[in-house]
Amino acid sequence: MPLLVRSWNLFHGNTHPPERSSHLREMVELVVADQPDVVCLQEVPVWALPHLEGWSGYCSIPAVARQGLRPSVLAGWITRLHNGLLRSAITGQANVVLVARKHDARELGHIQISQGPIERRVCQAVRVTGIVVANLHTSSIDEDPQAQDDASHAELERAREFAERLADGAPVAIAGDLNLAGLGLEGYSEPGPGIDQVLVRGAPAGPLVVWPAERRVRNGRVLSDHAPVEVAIG
Repeated sequence: MPLLVRSWNLFHGNTHPPERSSHLREMVELVVADQPDVVCLQEVPVWALPHLEGWSGYCSIPAVARQGLRPSVLAGWITRLHNGLLRSAITGQANVVLVARKHDARELGHIQISQGPIERRVCQAVRVTGIVVANLHTSSIDEDPQAQDDASHAELERAREFAERLADGAPVAIAGDLNLAGLGLEGYSEPGPGIDQVLVRGAPAGPLVVWPAERRVRNGRVLSDHAPVEVAIG
């Protein structure tokens, strides 16, 4: 059976456009509703990490990129006063890999991929049924297009080196928000047109599937400013 790897930037639980309320639990429940094998999440507020296994029913493997205010419960309460305005500076943010419990999953650690005076970004890796799945979120430098281009390429390359070293010849899937449209890697499956990707090396992979907007609409609200993307591997 193919392994379905899905990726979604949760935008800290915000809708598009942002509102006061958080829809984080609703997003987590939605992204696992059809029981994908692996889900890579980005922009997860740190306060939510203890809740993800209960909300999803999956094994949750987090990697914190930026700590928010301590304790995280207080940071979460403050943020929920207006979720559309108060985000990572208060609650921090993490990457998370959710793995369906029918699969064996082994956490392989994480590395910092960002450099210089910008927000800390990480790539984490998890081995799932013989495939190393790497989850990353590259830096966002909106005010400088050239710096954005340079950062995205350099951080993706660091993530690739990290994942391939851990894989030691096994298949690799690199998933996440790359913050540069159409960014791919030589020797990997073809990227989609957007900034969210699942790139595969060493195993047959289907095309990148991007969710249509209506699939993430709930009660008239569009959940997140990113669409989930997914690839079937094997």
